Amino acid sequence: MDRLPIGARIRHFRERAQRTQTAVAGLCGISDRYLSLIENGRKTPSPEVLGRLAVELGVPMAALLSDHPVPVAAVVPMAAPAVERALICNGSPLPASPVAPADLRERVEAAWRMWQTSRTRFTEAEAVLPALITETEHAVRSHRRGTDPVARREVMRTAADLYGLLRSYCRRVGRLDLSLMVADRALRAAEDADDPLRIAAARWNLGHALLSRPDGASAAADVVLNAAEELARTLDTPEAAAVGGALELVAVVADASARRPWPARERLERRARPLAAKSGELNARWTVFGPTNVDLHALSIEMLAGQASDALHLADRVDVSGLPSRERRFTFALEVARCYDLRRDDAATLVHLLGLEELAPEDLARSPLAREMVTALMTRVRPTYRQQATGLAARLGLL
Repeated sequence: MDRLPIGARIRHFRERAQRTQTAVAGLCGISDRYLSLIENGRKTPSPEVLGRLAVELGVPMAALLSDHPVPVAAVVPMAAPAVERALICNGSPLPASPVAPADLRERVEAAWRMWQTSRTRFTEAEAVLPALITETEHAVRSHRRGTDPVARREVMRTAADLYGLLRSYCRRVGRLDLSLMVADRALRAAEDADDPLRIAAARWNLGHALLSRPDGASAAADVVLNAAEELARTLDTPEAAAVGGALELVAVVADASARRPWPARERLERRARPLAAKSGELNARWTVFGPTNVDLHALSIEMLAGQASDALHLADRVDVSGLPSRERRFTFALEVARCYDLRRDDAATLVHLLGLEELAPEDLARSPLAREMVTALMTRVRPTYRQQATGLAARLGLL
């Protein structure tokens, strides 16, 4: 890798990640033809495009600019070691008897409430998840051999819920391998519990895990749409409508991420919005589905399509203050910031990024999109805002 030009380095990291030019270019807002010209040394990327490429390839900008190799371990995000150890090779001592199903249920629900509402949810989650994983696994093994079918079903339901939380955690810390693993465990536990709503929610989690993988949009859409059809045949309740709507939104995101805005818009209006009208604002199985979430996804479609003005017009009509999930409020504000970034309104972009730091500082630090925007700001921000932008970049570890 020594002395390779920028284009060749970009190709090296893209091929190492097994990403196609079309996929990387689309997510960076450039054409695959332009990316090909960059990789062949016929075009030089702007600092902003270079920042986007670095984020999508999972490497720092220095890795694309330096004459020296960057150790892979230095640029790969990691789960907390104790969480990873509990999931993969749990060697923690077990209690003499498993936790009672009702107590385990209460602790998992408390963990979910914390995960959806805390400003410091990663720190708090990493303090409680290792023990909770160990005790849940112990309860699952014990009740699989037990003779109480009611207790066994409750433990399996609780395990499915915990693995759903872990799917979100693992995805947010960049461990897509673990995210897929726990999504599969959630589905197995839900099937063991014979709980249709949790089975559908587990497939929603699996869909999100697949969406995070390169070229995973098609597989994610297949999983969630089959689950939505099955759930609609099985249950007819507001909760089922909410989970079914959440499944439809994964398919919406799959289309929007693949730069297919018109199918995404059609599915949103034809499938998701009627289900939101039926369910109302619910947090069924922690999916935070309802009319507000549908409106947020309408904004996402326009943002991903590069229609910043249309997205900001939609944002003006959305009130997220009542959403039970800080993460969803964070995502909304992040996408608004991105729209201002697309319009090169640096002052508004910076104001929204600083607001995000107040809302959820740990989410901001782990957001590739936020880090991309801050990196781009540093290359073009006016002197008036440079001190604030530099301070934010320093707090995110970008300097």
